[in-house]
Amino acid sequence: MKEQICVVWGGGYAGIHAIKAIEQWYKSSEGSQQWRLVLVDKAQHHVRKVLLFRPAVDEAGIGVPWRQILPESVQFVQGEVTNVDGTNKSLHYLDPDGNEQQLAYDVLVIAAGSSARKPLPEQGGFALSDVGAAERIRAQWQANMKQATAEASVAKRDQLMAAAVVGAGITGIETAAELAYAMKAEAARLGLDPSRVRVHLLNKQPRLFMEGAPKASRKLDRELAACGVAVHHSCQVLREDGGRLFFVEGAPLPVGLTVWTLGLVPNPALRNMPLPLTEAGQIIVDECYRVQGLTNVYSIGDCAHIVDPVSGKADQMTCKEAVPQAQRLGKIIRADQSGQPAPSHKAVTDLFCIGLGPGRGLLWTHKWGLDMIITGKLAYRIKNYVWDAASMLKG
Repeated sequence: MKEQICVVWGGGYAGIHAIKAIEQWYKSSEGSQQWRLVLVDKAQHHVRKVLLFRPAVDEAGIGVPWRQILPESVQFVQGEVTNVDGTNKSLHYLDPDGNEQQLAYDVLVIAAGSSARKPLPEQGGFALSDVGAAERIRAQWQANMKQATAEASVAKRDQLMAAAVVGAGITGIETAAELAYAMKAEAARLGLDPSRVRVHLLNKQPRLFMEGAPKASRKLDRELAACGVAVHHSCQVLREDGGRLFFVEGAPLPVGLTVWTLGLVPNPALRNMPLPLTEAGQIIVDECYRVQGLTNVYSIGDCAHIVDPVSGKADQMTCKEAVPQAQRLGKIIRADQSGQPAPSHKAVTDLFCIGLGPGRGLLWTHKWGLDMIITGKLAYRIKNYVWDAASMLKG
């Protein structure tokens, strides 16, 4: 009997957990059908994107070798996907040498992920978009701190010791907190006054963490203030220019570094492919993650528009939603291949873990009509476990 090929495009959180779920099904199936499972990704290793702030504050790596994650039976193909040919059931990609290649599939899972939303070039600053950008951010604030040691002007020295994070989603909150701790530690090492370090978090919303309860937002404000982050609500940033941050209203803010954390957009490459997309660029799927108009093609994670059939609410672009999607997808593919009814999507519990610097965090969940908040070291340990579990380094 001809070998069947299942291809997973994308080695982010959704992709690696889809690989695990599908591989477990293949191993447990009793039929004579032989399957080959292939992961296609442009990176040489799995990138832990939830930890993208780490290279911005220290030299810790956030890559994990594929062989540490993938089962031995899974084949890895490095390549940048350029097209999905649903008619001929093939995936087109460029290999590391830039050569065009094709990979046939019988089942395709598109878990192509997302990219950081970037500011316009004229807005200045650095977008926290990838590891390279994070490393440039670290180099900039470290150079600023070194320059501050030789600066006679108090105003100029304070400017060099100040940083701004524009965009106050979870990534922005975590980045601002980590920057505050790292810059204070560097100031002390260089003989500067750590209390002069200023990290500003610019939030266009009236409060932080709009997904949660107002009391969780207030708690975040207090926790951030304790670690040296000044939060500015309801402010719209125009641009950074010449060491000053300009707003729609109000006086410019002198800073030595501006970091943009503006959220995520679905993988832009999808717009160049014959796939059904929403206006925002996500792939349209049904309640079983099947891509509209294509046979044996599924999509999950940030790149998919997945709607809870009960509430009508769309999943957000987070790993806490992508991982359960991937786990359910294994059951869906198994059901579809055997002609059985497939399970439908279900929304996850509202639960958020937010890192607030080394060893500190905040966890919020809404259960039984109650808002529950955990802070401090316990919240950080839970957050760290979630980070590791998302990259399959736990359990």
